[in-house]
Amino acid sequence: MEELYHHAVIDAEAQEYWESHKSFEVKEDPAREKFYCLSMFPYPSGRLHMGHVRNYTITDVIARYQRMQGKNVLHPMGWDAFGLPAENAAIQNKTAPAAWTYSNTDYMRRQLKQLGFGLDWSREFATCKPDYYRWEQWFFTRLYEKGLAYKKVSAVNWCPNDQTVLANEQVIDGHCWRCDSQVERKEIPQWFIRITAYADELLKDLDQLEGWPEQVKTMQRNWIGKSRGVDMSYDLATPTAGIDKVDIYTTRPDTLMGVTYMCVAAGHPLALAVAENNPQLAEFIHECKAQSVAEASMAVLDKKGMDTGLKAVHPLTGREIPIWVANYVLMEYGSGAVMAVPGHDQRDWEFARQYELPIEQVVAPAPDSTAHCDLEKEAFVEKGILINSGEFDGLNFKKAFDAIAKRLEAEGRGKVTTNYRLRDWGVSRQRYWGAPIPMLYLMDGQEIPVPADRLPVLLPEDVVMDGVQSPIKKDEDWRKTEINGQPAERETDTFDTFMESSWYYARFTCPQYKEGMLDKAAADYWLPVDQYVGGIEHAILHLLYARFFHKLMRDEGLVSCDEPFNRLLCQGMVLANSFYKFNENGTREWINPQVVDFEKDSKGKIIKAVHAQTGEELEIGGTVKMSKSKNNGIDPQDIVAQFGADTVRLYTMFTSPPDQTLEWTDSAVEGAYRFLRKLWKNVHGHLEASSGGVPTIAAVDTSKLDKNQIDLRRKTHETIAKVSDDYGRRQTFNTAIAAVMELLNEVNKLADHSSPENLAVEREALRSAILLLAPIVPHICHKLWENLGEQGPVIDAPWPQVDEAALVRSEIQIAAQVNGKVRAQLDVPADADKSTMEKIALADARVQKYLENMQVVKVIAVPGKLVNIVVKPQ
Repeated sequence: MEELYHHAVIDAEAQEYWESHKSFEVKEDPAREKFYCLSMFPYPSGRLHMGHVRNYTITDVIARYQRMQGKNVLHPMGWDAFGLPAENAAIQNKTAPAAWTYSNTDYMRRQLKQLGFGLDWSREFATCKPDYYRWEQWFFTRLYEKGLAYKKVSAVNWCPNDQTVLANEQVIDGHCWRCDSQVERKEIPQWFIRITAYADELLKDLDQLEGWPEQVKTMQRNWIGKSRGVDMSYDLATPTAGIDKVDIYTTRPDTLMGVTYMCVAAGHPLALAVAENNPQLAEFIHECKAQSVAEASMAVLDKKGMDTGLKAVHPLTGREIPIWVANYVLMEYGSGAVMAVPGHDQRDWEFARQYELPIEQVVAPAPDSTAHCDLEKEAFVEKGILINSGEFDGLNFKKAFDAIAKRLEAEGRGKVTTNYRLRDWGVSRQRYWGAPIPMLYLMDGQEIPVPADRLPVLLPEDVVMDGVQSPIKKDEDWRKTEINGQPAERETDTFDTFMESSWYYARFTCPQYKEGMLDKAAADYWLPVDQYVGGIEHAILHLLYARFFHKLMRDEGLVSCDEPFNRLLCQGMVLANSFYKFNENGTREWINPQVVDFEKDSKGKIIKAVHAQTGEELEIGGTVKMSKSKNNGIDPQDIVAQFGADTVRLYTMFTSPPDQTLEWTDSAVEGAYRFLRKLWKNVHGHLEASSGGVPTIAAVDTSKLDKNQIDLRRKTHETIAKVSDDYGRRQTFNTAIAAVMELLNEVNKLADHSSPENLAVEREALRSAILLLAPIVPHICHKLWENLGEQGPVIDAPWPQVDEAALVRSEIQIAAQVNGKVRAQLDVPADADKSTMEKIALADARVQKYLENMQVVKVIAVPGKLVNIVVKPQ
């Protein structure tokens, strides 16, 4: 009997089989239904962390399941290889980013293979390779020719640490999304792509994405920010520097009668004109230029301003209102000017309180509203009923919007328009390790796209990083070139790395194609991606850009579908305990949990932690996301070495649903390992008992099975039905695993191996369990399938089908109640009528003891569910 589960041998054997047989390499096959399964590809940071492992395990499970459904499954892997971490690591390690990146991809590739992921490695590519970014550069020149790519001087978010521009989406609470530095404002020439030209389609097509989490769609809707409002003009009481009016846009024309001042951005032409003769205002404008331009930063900004001394004329009342320059108004949003209604806008209220400007109420809570208005405490921002608004008094928001807009339009001072919060995508970065932007500049300043026959613009890889300036900016030999016999200089900015990740999924359909960006036939066969897996933190970065890029490629004739990803699963974070101690200088030193001994209370809460090597008592930092900064990451390679790849995979899939947080516990890892050993033992115990041969279930007369055998068959097929639904529709793999565990418990109850019928029913259950677990723990299932003597590898076996006849119950269990309290569970014929159910309940000894000295008033029978006997004392 082969009793021992040697995971290292079993893992290696299965992986060698898959690699030697090229099991996961696929090609287009129009005769078969395709399934394209993809994880957000990794940045080659050096080592996989458990977040990676969870992400790729989820995708691998889905891909293997779909393969067993008979589909032609594409499951590729590559590397999102450009970016700042490589530059920073190169500076620190005194090497080139390319060398660091390629070394990391080699290491991480080995890790991925050790985990048994069924990936088509023949399609692997790294985005830092010229045969990839060449086509990105070509596509940019096409966008430029269409007017969809352009350059302008723009106020941008500048990260002083990384020395580069950040898109608004990359600024989190005023800080860089990557290094957490305080973001500054800077004005420099930047390349943009007109995502705003697709704003309406990006918004509208969200309704097609039925397989996306509603939370992600809501985040994108809010980011695109479609709004209906009114464009209107305010005349200047005294025209200045040729400017006689200021245009504004508002979504709240109902508050127009409450305007008490106007604010313009520091970069507004009016502000700049006044500043020419006002040194104090000029200094204030200079201060404003140092702040971030991201909306999130503006929301928490201390409101500051300066009076220009100018007045604007209210378009309906003729009232003159002061014009201020304010730091919370951005030139990049709308016209760079806002009408200030401090009674009904919190930012305006804060500003008005700061500078003692009038605050007037023109909207009151509706009569049926529970809202309360107290302008001494805050602005009243809810919609309601107009007051102090002359002819518009008493109107609700909708009627006031229409009436005021109509009046403005009649007087030629305004019109209803639709605006978007979304801004064009700034794709320039002032860093080295990225794809060079394919533009040339002539000596007269004219810009020219690099011709297609001169692409790619190669990024030199053999460079020295000094941490001060991009190597290509100071390399005159690289920078200087010629075009049509004229001297020219190359653009030294590189693309935002989100450019590469916005179309990689499409290139996986034809990675070796040399005639163009995409082989349309291959792209149309595989796209859209059927299942995409990644973190929700990419909702308004990568996922929005990829949708936009896909539509650009469609309009270039490269793809046919409208959206890149049919179904999206956002996996939860992996958390772990964190521990630290205070050093002599007062700083925290985070201690890896793997060298910590700790005590827990009765509820499982850690109450004491001690360093296992030094004996020092440690502070408990709580359960937080695994990260290098907290030193609480778990190296998956250590777990694989100790317990095997299948244990890691089983643990990550069983501990919680894929879209929820996973909290790492060593004991649960050990529990997963014990279950695999139990599975191994069950199968080999069955094989020893059936050494004389086992009839197939098809060869057994199932009508002659006894009750235990019938019950196990039913459990087997109930499990197949549940697990199939959990894998396919619900994607709750933890409950699928739990169902198989329950099935194996039932198998263990059928301990008698003396009859062929018992062995046949047990073989059917074990065979089904192996097939159902194969996507999650493929190594052990590969070996056990072989041990059962089945033909071909388990990855090529079809998914088990439910035998509906096995689900039919001759008996069902119902509750027997006395005065509403359950007193027994009764087995009754499945087709029992009310009379039969009543007789069985009244005859049951467990029920009868509650009927002693009682009078039966009535009996209520609900077929298939319960019998309730109503009694009273005799």
